[in-house]
Amino acid sequence: MGRTITAFWDESFIAHEQPAGEFESEWTGRLAYRQPHPDRPERLKNIYSIVQSELADHVTLADVEPATRVQLERTHTADHIDDLQAFCADGGGRITAETGANEHTFRAATHAAGATCLAAEHALETPSDNVPYAMVRPSGHHAQPEQVDGFCYFNNVAVAADHVLETTDTERVAIVDWDVHHGNGTQECFEDRDDVLVIGIHNDHWSWDPEAHPQTGDLDEVGTGDGEGYNVNVPLPPGTGDEGYEHVFDRIVEPLLRSYDPDLLLISAGQDAGTMDPLGRNVVTKGGFEELGRRARVLADEYADGNLAVVQEGGYQVSHLAYATLGVLEGVLGVETGIDDPMAWMDEDYDSAQRAIEDIAAYHSEYWPVLE
Repeated sequence: MGRTITAFWDESFIAHEQPAGEFESEWTGRLAYRQPHPDRPERLKNIYSIVQSELADHVTLADVEPATRVQLERTHTADHIDDLQAFCADGGGRITAETGANEHTFRAATHAAGATCLAAEHALETPSDNVPYAMVRPSGHHAQPEQVDGFCYFNNVAVAADHVLETTDTERVAIVDWDVHHGNGTQECFEDRDDVLVIGIHNDHWSWDPEAHPQTGDLDEVGTGDGEGYNVNVPLPPGTGDEGYEHVFDRIVEPLLRSYDPDLLLISAGQDAGTMDPLGRNVVTKGGFEELGRRARVLADEYADGNLAVVQEGGYQVSHLAYATLGVLEGVLGVETGIDDPMAWMDEDYDSAQRAIEDIAAYHSEYWPVLE
């Protein structure tokens, strides 16, 4: 039968909902219509549907347990956990300018973190021809140790990385984050450590909130102390598409993973670099995401003992997200459904991306000579 996927899924991921307003912002009363928040339950409903429709023979659903208090506190402060739990128990509301919660959010967030821990364990314990996929919501990569940010509450990949580093013989974890937004929370969690390599591939958007999101995602955020050099930001220009992302993997991701030699590869798979995403400015197609999934699988086989887990992050065009995620999973599986991208309308600016990527590689070569 070839490769298969175990998808960790829970109904709580659908019950979580953010306040309607003006796109991600609070409703001012100026407009007639309160627009649903971009992080809508339909995002994951569509992914679930297309997986069941097109990959049912390759994907098995697995139950999820919530992350324990011990698991969460390896990454997050006790006050942060307590505050979020109390806020949701009181009915929720808006937390920051763009992020809110309802009474179900705490349950969903603990289950998302728990699902990702299970996915990481599964990757380490199961033959590499069965790949775990944490089909979760809410996302996690913006959540910092002490605060919510960017539709994220607990940092799913960070909780999972800390979990396996503490409870298994895993010594090094690599996280490749291709969400179009900088995984500032993941960076913050590991900025002073060398047991986790974080490679963040994102639009060059800088900070969007000096308090909730102080990190910029720029090249100079390389880590501190023991972690200096182990945070590798790859800020890409608008219009980067399939060829540009392939060049990032050729020029930066593959050499770094070869040099770092991780025991586990975690993918923060946000498909908001997709061609029609309202919160991104890149133009990756379903075919491009299929190539990213394929490259992740090959790199895990070559440099991480076959240990790969894919974790859902962002993506906010609710139709294209499903097709893009289907592409990722096709690439991981090595199968072709024959379904084309119905929204591949935009041309990419490969020349600008190529120049930027060469500059980025040169910058990080101070810490990684393999990039010279």
